[in-house]
Parts: sequence; structure tokens; C-alpha cells
Amino acid sequence: MEKNFHLERARVSKILMEDMFQIKLGETVAITADSGSDSDLMNALAAAAYAAGGIPLLMWVPKAKQSGQAGMKEWPAAALEAALCKVDVWIDAQSTVMLYSDVWENAFKENKKLRYLVLGDSTIGSLERMFTGFEIPTLKALLNKVREMVMAAKKVQITSANGTDVSYEIDLNYTFDIDDGDFSMPKFGTAPGFVNICPKLGSMNGTIVFDILEGVNKDNQLTFIMEKGSITDVKGERGAADFKKYLAAFEDENMYKISHNMLGLNPGIHSITGELCEDERIWGGVDFGFGHTSAMDMPPYGQEAKSHFDGVVTNVSIYLDDIQIFDNGVVCHPDLIPLVNNLLTN
Repeated sequence: MEKNFHLERARVSKILMEDMFQIKLGETVAITADSGSDSDLMNALAAAAYAAGGIPLLMWVPKAKQSGQAGMKEWPAAALEAALCKVDVWIDAQSTVMLYSDVWENAFKENKKLRYLVLGDSTIGSLERMFTGFEIPTLKALLNKVREMVMAAKKVQITSANGTDVSYEIDLNYTFDIDDGDFSMPKFGTAPGFVNICPKLGSMNGTIVFDILEGVNKDNQLTFIMEKGSITDVKGERGAADFKKYLAAFEDENMYKISHNMLGLNPGIHSITGELCEDERIWGGVDFGFGHTSAMDMPPYGQEAKSHFDGVVTNVSIYLDDIQIFDNGVVCHPDLIPLVNNLLTN
């Protein structure tokens, strides 16, 4: 079995470096890791970068208690920034990632050529499901069409049989991002298979019932009441009081505010696994993120917060104004169905 894991690590690493990042001769590929990272995977990534003609830079840092800005005091920030402002590629593979921290923000501010990908503590099985089994141009075509439809709308409504019924307005000043597995150009990259939307500030209202929420036992289904873009109440038979304490401990009103909404369309992900990065991209589901939002996504200032957390709702129905594109987790719009069929049969 261990031999198979080594083969899987090698396969995923090769796809990342050669097909997705398209590493060129002499490019510097930084990989950040901590004590919670899979050391064999880190070495496989470095080896694949070298085999593709790149120069790997594998940096081990202490495991922070929390990701993002909350982890800053535990990392050698000045040294990391000095390196990351000069590399071509950065793979953030720590178990507590630097995403949305000052290190991350400053690297993007200073390094205009940076190609970044956050992997976090995803297992090799999860990476296989997220990064393999599809053609990049085919996924790109579907995601671009969904993004085009979103940007033509004024309002998004999301419902689910679990009780979710929430809506928000579109702001065309914000970034409408997709990830299709093409990391060959400067970008803030995450695992492929989604369209990301930053709702218009103050516009989200309704109820979100999470099938899984970061930091919460997946059996504890929690409900957020959203008013004017902020969480006004958390409900649930178990875990609601603890989550309220978790939010209150930040002493930051922006931790209650919606950050982004991702529409999940990864063809390899069809059930909740408990691995957040994977679950966020579940086919026919959505992810809601709260707290910190980069100025890259929400120009000109972003939404500063002490941290960021996400939750997922599966099998949703999505309406763009009065036009339905998802029906209980199934892509149903006639302009999208041929693109879906092409993706799932190739």
C-alpha cells in the first residue's frame, strides 16, 4: 500500500509541475511546509519541480496554531517574505497555511510574477480527486461560461433542501475568479473546480444551513442567519454556543461578514469527505467564506479581518436573477449542459 501512495504522490506532483504550472527551465519553485505536512509529498513536489527543469526551495516552518494572519507571530515572517518576493512559484503546503496573512499579502504586492497555489493539509487521496481526471481546457470552458452568466446577473439566490435560502447582489467592481488547473500565469491559485464570487457588501440576507463547517464536527449542522452581509445569529442543536464563542473570541466584527461564495464544479468530487479544500469544490454545492478578503478579490481595500473560515452546502439550487443554473446539485441550464457532458465524458 505504501508503494501505491508513493506512486500517487509522484503522479500528482508531476501533473502539478508539468501540466498545471508548466515549470520552465531555471524557475524557482518554493514549497512551504510545517510539522503537520506530509514530508513524502513535500519531497515529491520538490523532485517533480527539479525534473521539470525548476529549482526547488523547500522551506520548513513551525506549525502555527491557526492559519492566516493569526499565525504570523509563529513564523519567520521577514525571512519568508524576502524569499517569496523573489520566487516564480509558491506552493503553500503547510497544515496551517499562510493564505491571507501579511506574508501572503506582501508576497503578492511585491512579486508581480508570482504563481501561487494553496494545498494546505490535503491528503494524497484528496489531491488525486481534485487535480486529476479532467482536461484543463474542458473545465476552463465550463467555468468561464458560468462566470459569464454570473457577471450578467444582478442577484444570486441559493437554496437547498436542508433549509438554506440566501441571496445577495453582484458588484462588478470585484474579481470573479475561477480555477481550472492552469497555473502557468501569475495568479492566486487554489484547487480547481469553482467560480468564486465576492457578494456586494451589505447585500446578503437569508439563512445558510451548513452540511459541513470549518472547525465544527460534521454531525453538528449549524445555521447562520444573515442580515445585510453579516452573521446575526448561529443556531443548531449542538455546537452553536461553542461556535458563537469562537467568533466572539476574535473581537473583530469583520469575522462575522461574508467574504466570498464559491460555486462548486470539480468533476472528481461528489461527496463530503471532511477535507475542507476538497469539500469546497464539491460538484453541485457551494462554499461560503467569512472574514478576511484580499484587496485582489475585493478592490480597492479588501475586507481586513483577523482570520477566515469556510463552510459548505451540498446539492444546491442556484438562480441568477430568475434564471436557474443548478437544480438540487444538478447543472440544469441548457447552455451549460453540453459543456458538462463534454467534461464528464472525456
